[in-house]
Formats: sequence, C-alpha cells, structure tokens
Amino acid sequence: MVHLAGRHTNIGWPDFKRNMYQMTESSARKPIRKAVFPVAGMGTRFLPATKAIPKEMLPIIDRPLIQYAVDEAREAGIEQLIFVTGRGKTAIVEHFDTAFELERTLTDRGKDLTILEPTRILPGNLVTVRQQVPMGLGHAIWCARAIVGDEPFAIFLPDELMIGTPGCMKEMVEAYHEVGGNLISVLEVPEAEVSSYGVIAPGARISPTLTEVTGLVEKPKREEAPSNLIISGRYILQPEVMRTLESQEKGAGGEIQLTDAMARMIGQQPFHAVTFGGRRFDCGSKTGFVEATLALALERPDMADDVRAIMNRLLAE
Repeated sequence: MVHLAGRHTNIGWPDFKRNMYQMTESSARKPIRKAVFPVAGMGTRFLPATKAIPKEMLPIIDRPLIQYAVDEAREAGIEQLIFVTGRGKTAIVEHFDTAFELERTLTDRGKDLTILEPTRILPGNLVTVRQQVPMGLGHAIWCARAIVGDEPFAIFLPDELMIGTPGCMKEMVEAYHEVGGNLISVLEVPEAEVSSYGVIAPGARISPTLTEVTGLVEKPKREEAPSNLIISGRYILQPEVMRTLESQEKGAGGEIQLTDAMARMIGQQPFHAVTFGGRRFDCGSKTGFVEATLALALERPDMADDVRAIMNRLLAE
C-alpha cells in the first residue's frame, strides 16, 4: 500500500511543505541527544546460539553487534542510550557495565585496559525499558516514550550493521541540522531485490544524498516499486511519532509497525531520506552475518592475510 503525502490536506504540497517547515523550525534545531535500540527480539533465526545469549551480543570478530551500533551513535554525538529489552537480555546491559573482577585481574597482570574503553558508559547515560510482549517494532519504540519525552530521537536496529566513514547516523544528523523533521536512511539496491524491502517514493532531490520522501511502500512488486531506495535500519524521528504509535492499529504480522506510523506522518511533517554512502550487512540472517565477519576481517591488518589465506585454501578444496 502506498501512503502519499498531502492526503489529509486540501492545500498544495509546496505550500503545505513550506508551512510544515516553519512550524517545525524550532524542533528541527533541537539536538539529537537520545537513541532508542529495540533489542527485545528473541533471535529465533539463530537458535540454538541465541537460546541463552541475546542475538545482539553475537560477535562480528571481537565486538558484539550492539557495540557497533553504540559506537555509531557516539560518533554522531548521541549521549543517552535507551535499550528496549525483554526477558533474558541482561547480558546487553552488563556488557556496558563495569566488570570489576575482570578489570582488577587485568590490572594486576599489567594488562592494558584500553580495549574495554568502548564498553564504558557514563553513569545515567544508559536506560532500559521492558517490552513485555513482542508486538512489533512500532510497539518497541512506543515503550520508550516516557524517556524520549518531547525530543527528537534516533533509532538503531543493531541487526543492520552499517559500515562507513563517516558513520550512517553521523551523516543523518548532519542532514537533520540542514532540513529538520524526520529522516530515514536508505540504500540503493538492484531493482530485482526491491520486493524484499520497504521502499520510498521519492520527491524532490535536495542533494546527491538527500531526497524528500512522499510515500512508503512495503515490499512492492518489482514493476510497481516507486524507486530502488530501500529503508535501512536507521531513523531520526520527531516525538510526535509516539502519539501516532499510540493509536496505531496492528499491521503486517499482527504487529504494530513503525513503517505504518511513519507513513501517517508524511505530509504532516518534513520527511527526508539520506542515502548512506557506506555498506550495509544484514546480520539478522546467517549468510549476512558470515559476510560481515569475512568482510571486516579482510580489512583488519592484524588478521587480513591469514583470513585471506584460509579462504583461498577452502575455496581450492
């Protein structure tokens, strides 16, 4: 289903858009200080590995998936991390806590603790809330409404590993300071693949990497797709999305879908897409997880040669 901007207004899109820009100018200048990480999923595609270990703690080489997302958030200047968790997810929080026994042992042995620096969070900068029932991504985001308050905020889906310099969220924050409103990250894919993703209907092109969004289409047929720009796992949304989610009916899969809530906001607030210039790895799938591990290993000076030799040997067998 295509949700087009301007559906609920009788004035023309250019005038309406201009009015919305003026109305949201003050909120557009609010910094992005908070980020929501929906990490309550059960990770069933990785069973039995995820029976006792959160999928977000599965490592790509020597860093868990959640660490990559948190590092990306910090690079973008985000201060407060909001984890929407579920039962059995305490290891995620413990990863960013002080490990007294470990650190004391390493110190006593004269070991360098620099490797643990990325896991340190300032007191009060990590907050957790529970999603007691798995009701979809939109519901998970809504669970963080009291902490988000009246501020714009970022959303990170840790399964989507985004690699690039600068990072995806840093690019998005820079675009946000330019246009305000709501933003989603998108990536170009071959037209043959669009039916597997959410796709944007593009409007005016602001710059080579910034495009207005006039609609969202969920998993369109190839011949009906409005573009080849797919929605990836990074968002900057205005706090009004929480009120939209509050009245959001269940959508695909009987769950409350964030995409449906965003579609309702198009035409009411500025909405843009940022085309990320880096790479995306779908670590929610086993093959994507393996691809990410190999790709990043081949870029590390401490192991690239050995990994390449292993791959060549295996391919020759």
